Amino acid sequence: STKSGVTLKQDFLEHVPKQSLYCLPLWKELQLFFRFEFSLTPGKKNIEEEFASSPLAPADSLWTTDATSSVRLRMEEGCLDEPITVHQMFKASVEKYGHMHALASKKNKKWEKITFIEYYQFCWTAARSFIKLGLERFHGVAILGFNSAEWFFSAVGAIMAGGIMTGIYATNSPEACQYVANDSKANIIVVENQKQLDKILQIRERLPHLKAIVQYSGQLQQKISNLYSWEEFMDLGLDIPEKQLEDIISSQRANQCCVLIYTSGTTGNPKGVMLSHDNITWTASHASMVGEVQPADTKQESLVSYLPLSHIAAQIYDLWTGIMFGELVYFAQPDALKGSLVNTLREVCPTSHMGVPRVWEKMMEKIKQGISQCGYVKKKLMTWAMSVSLEANQKDDEKPFLFSLADSLVLQRLRAELGLSCCQKFFSGAAPIGSETVQFFLGLNIRLYEAYGMSESTGPHFMSGPKAYKLPSCGKVVPGCRYKMANVDSEGTGEICFWGRNIFMGFLNMEDKTREALDEDGWLHSGDLGKIDEEGFLYITGRMKELIITAGGENVPPVPIEEAVKKELPIISNAMLIGDKRKFLSMLLTLKCCVDTETMEPTEELSVEAVDFCRQLGSQATKVSDIIERKDKEVYQAIQEGINRVNSAATSHAQRIQKWTIVRKDFSVSGGELGPTMKLHRPVVLQMYHKVIESLYQE
Repeated sequence: STKSGVTLKQDFLEHVPKQSLYCLPLWKELQLFFRFEFSLTPGKKNIEEEFASSPLAPADSLWTTDATSSVRLRMEEGCLDEPITVHQMFKASVEKYGHMHALASKKNKKWEKITFIEYYQFCWTAARSFIKLGLERFHGVAILGFNSAEWFFSAVGAIMAGGIMTGIYATNSPEACQYVANDSKANIIVVENQKQLDKILQIRERLPHLKAIVQYSGQLQQKISNLYSWEEFMDLGLDIPEKQLEDIISSQRANQCCVLIYTSGTTGNPKGVMLSHDNITWTASHASMVGEVQPADTKQESLVSYLPLSHIAAQIYDLWTGIMFGELVYFAQPDALKGSLVNTLREVCPTSHMGVPRVWEKMMEKIKQGISQCGYVKKKLMTWAMSVSLEANQKDDEKPFLFSLADSLVLQRLRAELGLSCCQKFFSGAAPIGSETVQFFLGLNIRLYEAYGMSESTGPHFMSGPKAYKLPSCGKVVPGCRYKMANVDSEGTGEICFWGRNIFMGFLNMEDKTREALDEDGWLHSGDLGKIDEEGFLYITGRMKELIITAGGENVPPVPIEEAVKKELPIISNAMLIGDKRKFLSMLLTLKCCVDTETMEPTEELSVEAVDFCRQLGSQATKVSDIIERKDKEVYQAIQEGINRVNSAATSHAQRIQKWTIVRKDFSVSGGELGPTMKLHRPVVLQMYHKVIESLYQE
């Protein structure tokens, strides 16, 4: 046709009712064709023009506690990239990767995929519906549920519509949900299913900003005012003029808030970490460079999304980096961490995979269990192959022929069993990972690249990768970011401080906490202790708040001692060192147990690895109670011997474990001892086991 795009669109709309066409794939295709091929609304400007027309909002300070305010970006040499909004990032990716697959969801036992153009369209439609529901500028859209395409549409759509997106952990209690929803002034809460909906209905009357609830999975079981199914929600905004949404998008600036990440507070209420558009878009671009993530027009990466998206690690890795680099994201089943993740990995065969340390530990335990049940010859073959791989991977030399033989004969099959046969990049983040786990996976010819950072640094500030790998460090500073060490002691250990475009805007409505985190010059103080070697590799030695200062004034970092105990004793699941303001150190221990796959609660039954440990000692124990109630002589003696070995390596007498006890139940997320990313909540454990601890210090 010789007609312009505008005339074509007008002619088409005059002849066919928009409402009926919305239900047809043809209508979606034509909408997208007009939008991207003719650069009409919402793409009436090309990317360069849109960037040029979006200067930063006026700002005098590097931080704020007001969600409606803007901040001065840390623009400097090495950090001079043009600041862009989330919408600009997405639009640029659609223009590059539009017809490539973006998201894959399993429905009726089949993977259904959508392209980046369709992904953008769904987010655009969700944004219009949020506007229809009355979403106010800089007010919240809270998302409560397991990872899904609808989670992504809600997140991006909320930002497009001028709101601030925040995830709520699916494990949160109704009261914890209420705090986040109130603090973020959530106008709309998007829930996964009836279980999550019930939490919100319990607290609905205490949410003054709430205007609507949307449920994205399962049928609505009751008729409630302002409660919508996903299908109803997506139809709501069809009469919202596209120009209304365009104007909101055009008003957005890169130095304004678009995301809230709530830290899982171990004491007091969680803190709302305000992240700007620039925090998100800059970090998505730069953090991935260390991991050598490929853009989709070079080689499309694929991954499985299963970790909580309310945490910055999964959100930056799955959602924002996925958009920036054109990755194909597969959504795991909601019971992924109950055992189905491996099945999904086998089906999908992702090119990269991220886990928190506990996920890698559980995978390690499962593999060890499988090996222990093999026949003699197979077990010997696997043990040989893993020892060859570990030795070869700990050296920088060219890999010997024996390694290639072990890998092709044994290890490739083992990785395929895990669904990691095509995986080239393996990441661990959100908490420190133990050296035993790292070395175990090196034995499978899997290098775990560690990412170290905070919610307040939009995730990774230091990363290891193919060109920045050195054990036991967590890599080098992300290009474009800076660091400094504060209060360095005689051994070179100091507090790690961060600087860069990834540093957060401030804590929402918490000026005192923001001033605690950021010094007068704007450096973010991590609270972590570490040292840097001559090549720039970072080694974490402990956390200032976790640092135990004994009654004698000795500073003791607990993590290395706890890790040493777990390494010496394969029966131990968790170890927590006690001793702050005490005369000596003691330790709480939990045993490796089976988990109830429905509730994810630890059971009384010992794991296969723990039972094997007992059998080798001559103990017949199969339950925790068998060991504790009978004070199982063989097991108690073996634990004491392991503690003695750890004590023999202590740097001083004050760093030796004098007493220990086994507690009845393993630590868990549901129990409160572990956070959503499996970090140990020390204050919670201290309170829960106060009487047990006091008994250790009675004369």
